[in-house]
Amino acid sequence: MKDGAALDDVLGRLDANLPAALERLKDFVRIPSVGTDPAHDADTRRAAEWLCAQLQELGFEASVRDTAGQPMVVGRSAPGGSRTLLFYGHYDVQPVDPLNLWDRDPFDPQIEDTPQGRVIRGRGACDDKGQLMTFVEAMRAWKDVHGAVPPGLILLFEGEEESGSPSLRPFLTENADELRASLALICDTSLYADGRPAITTQLRGLMGDEIVIRAADRDLHSGSFGGLAANPIQILANALAAVKDDQGRITLPGFYDGVEELSNQLRADWDDLGFDASEFLSRVGLKDPIGEKGRTGLEMVWARPTFEINGISGGYAGEGFKTVLPAEARAKVSCRLVAGQDPDRVREALRDHVRRFVPADCTVEFHGHGNSGASRMDISDPAFQAARAALSKEWGREAAYIGAGGSIPIGGDFQEILGMDSMLIGFGRDDDRIHSPNEKYDVESFAKGARSWARIMARLA
Repeated sequence: MKDGAALDDVLGRLDANLPAALERLKDFVRIPSVGTDPAHDADTRRAAEWLCAQLQELGFEASVRDTAGQPMVVGRSAPGGSRTLLFYGHYDVQPVDPLNLWDRDPFDPQIEDTPQGRVIRGRGACDDKGQLMTFVEAMRAWKDVHGAVPPGLILLFEGEEESGSPSLRPFLTENADELRASLALICDTSLYADGRPAITTQLRGLMGDEIVIRAADRDLHSGSFGGLAANPIQILANALAAVKDDQGRITLPGFYDGVEELSNQLRADWDDLGFDASEFLSRVGLKDPIGEKGRTGLEMVWARPTFEINGISGGYAGEGFKTVLPAEARAKVSCRLVAGQDPDRVREALRDHVRRFVPADCTVEFHGHGNSGASRMDISDPAFQAARAALSKEWGREAAYIGAGGSIPIGGDFQEILGMDSMLIGFGRDDDRIHSPNEKYDVESFAKGARSWARIMARLA
């Protein structure tokens, strides 16, 4: 179905039903589904059951599926349609601590008028309950107009995204035949920084490691042993400093294997976004970009791999002064990876690099913390251009193809396990305070998000 009278009816129904849709979202947010906290296991299941009931009401064949962790919700519409589409979201939310920084009970959502417009405030209002419900409300209006939701839809909602999705990969593997589609739709991202609609087409991966270097069997007096005995902080500092050269490039052997340059089209699209790296940094009290020489700001945060030191410790760092050579030093480091890089190979390259700095009478051990590959979507699929046109029409601005500096492993999981790309479209804003106290979601973003999905489905269903 293309844009026309039927779509206008769906959009009109969405506008008329917005007050009721906001009340449903408030009901959903009231459920404290903190999936990572066992004390909230019953609440998390209640959220899954609430969602399942919503889908059943719309005519989906829906059920709550048990896993080793929190349950999944799976819904299916009638077979048929021009292609099978899978929509993904998550119903778990971040813990609310520190509670004293909230202006109100995080699970007592209210609509507030702010200088930036009306918002709904509460934990999960944006991430990801509000975003998830944009699609559900679009399907509700679709059913009201057409008598049924579009055929060929699979809906998958999980309850562990905020704790790393430990049950997701096993669930996808065990249910691959049931869940496989031609394309996944994911609503867990944001508008571009200036409020422009966007489709995220590439996601960076992540590799994390902890390094522990030990030297003497106890802290040593620096007067007696300084200059003679190995200092593990110095060893660690030397190893970490040597990871980058003076051009900002990472020196680990093979680190850039498989890393591709931007296409001319994508480079032009990103240049048109007018990203100002100094202005972006000014929001956090900085002004001077660092990183690889000759790279634009968006390249460095979306399309280039990184190496970062996330924490370092050792010796005495308390009040006063203590002149010791420490027995031990630790660092936690991470790499954001791009398509073509193998996280396991990067990890081994880092460990081999560190080992070269450790004297024979000292030891080093490593502890892995996370390992996920990057993903890049094939935007030659006509669905991407159709969605881009639909978003541009709804928001009155040309939708952008963007990257994501962070990691959303589900995109790679869908590629690896189900053999399908993902189209990541979200309607969050930079100031929605997700994961922080006083999380909110703009009512306009919620309303236009639902209208956007209706327009997209009119082109894809």
